[in-house]
Amino acid sequence: MIGFEKVHASDHLDTPTVIADPAADIGDLYAWTSSDGKRLNLVMDIVAHQFSNRLQYVFHVDSGQQFGKTTASTTIVCRFDVANNVECWAGKKDYVRGDAHSAAGLESEKRTFRIFAGLRDDPFFNNVKGPREAYNVAGAALKNGTSADSAGCPNFTPATAQAILDTWRHTSGRPATNFLAGWKTSAIVISIDLDVVATGGKLAAVWGTVHRVPHGHTAQIAHGMDRHPAVPALGEAIERTARPLIKNGLVGGPLDQEAISYARREAYNRVSRTGWGRFSKDIERNLSLYDGFDGTCGNQWLADKNAEPSKRHRTLAKLFADDRIWVNTSSSSCTQLFAVEFSAFDTPGALPEDCGGRTPNYNASNIFRSLLTNGTSSGFDDGLQQDDKHHSTSEFPFLAEP
Repeated sequence: MIGFEKVHASDHLDTPTVIADPAADIGDLYAWTSSDGKRLNLVMDIVAHQFSNRLQYVFHVDSGQQFGKTTASTTIVCRFDVANNVECWAGKKDYVRGDAHSAAGLESEKRTFRIFAGLRDDPFFNNVKGPREAYNVAGAALKNGTSADSAGCPNFTPATAQAILDTWRHTSGRPATNFLAGWKTSAIVISIDLDVVATGGKLAAVWGTVHRVPHGHTAQIAHGMDRHPAVPALGEAIERTARPLIKNGLVGGPLDQEAISYARREAYNRVSRTGWGRFSKDIERNLSLYDGFDGTCGNQWLADKNAEPSKRHRTLAKLFADDRIWVNTSSSSCTQLFAVEFSAFDTPGALPEDCGGRTPNYNASNIFRSLLTNGTSSGFDDGLQQDDKHHSTSEFPFLAEP
């Protein structure tokens, strides 16, 4: 395992704030429908090996009938005491508290959701070092005079593009190594009735946040308390995530100076829902960089070939700025990352009857980067195709034992 300061995975260790407090650091977020089509499965994994009683861990589930337009929202708020007993509210509809460390988890008062909170294996897998070395190849070519078009897409030579891909697929010239193998995570796992969270329509849009507990409200979970306390107010937001790699790959760019990258990510973590669009320009700029990695500009997913180059990546930038995991809750088949988005934009190969979302077994890193580079779901991989452990999409709590 490499040092924390060098790990740039899906969303792990993205800012100085969460590096200093790993209990506040969301590694990844997952959302998909259950195999019986009755529940939404949610997973938030945290970098630290223990939750903090100073923080609130929150799932936001928006819902609507059309992609991009949600009309209802359910907030699932969880907090922990010093013994890591959990207390969770599914809006005002249901509530649970107690020790959720066992694999069976805890069932809520009205039996609308089940929760597990404890150590699990982190399902995200990533070469890490290969891509970092590939970015260095690209950066060196740009410093040595590689030009870019008016969209900011580099005109890499075929030799440089091949060197970027080859470097990406290896670890220091050797077969790819999964630097996250054996990584333990503190996971909050919830399986909740669709009737509770999909109130606005069949399409659910999921995102996660971490907040500081407001001063004077540190959790004291005990049997002597009021049986069903009110839903707590949320404190200062210090972390958020949804789709894999948006923040680390596109808001803080791979070739940005560290201080600039960290500053943009810190701002991204704290901005309110209404301010997400202000990061479109950051994302658009870095989409242009990825577009050139294969030596061909303009073949990125959703690149507008008819627009002037400076507007080529605008559609995808706006899509990613609205950073939510979209799930078609009317489907219990979940096989395709971005299935909802693909269907909305008539992408070839889209599976309109798939739930989309993100399961623990999707090859998210390679799919994501291939879309940004060559416009398809494959072809630009880091040499790894699966995690070192098997994770379930049907057996609670889903993630493998650590």
